[in-house]
Amino acid sequence: MSAIDRIQAQLASHPVVLYMKGTPDFPQCGFSSRVVQALEACNADYAHINIFEDPEVREALKEYSHWPTYPQLYINGELVGGCDIVIDLFNKGELITMLANVTAAL
Repeated sequence: MSAIDRIQAQLASHPVVLYMKGTPDFPQCGFSSRVVQALEACNADYAHINIFEDPEVREALKEYSHWPTYPQLYINGELVGGCDIVIDLFNKGELITMLANVTAAL
């Protein structure tokens, strides 16, 4: 299975996916930590993928998303964005609405 196939399978398997450096319990960069904090504040149910554990996915995701940095948050298979965008959505109260809509769709 190619890295792109793995990414597509991960996104199809979970409505909310965070590609990050490290894990929610041990983020390995400040940006990943901030996104985790925003998701946790929203009581989000999400899958996380530690990009350090799969270098092929780490590189392929940049091509797949056309987004060069991490973390990357996906909702319903669509890229929401990185840290700045997620934090902005959180501060505006929009992130919790987006996450609630996913829960309602399940």
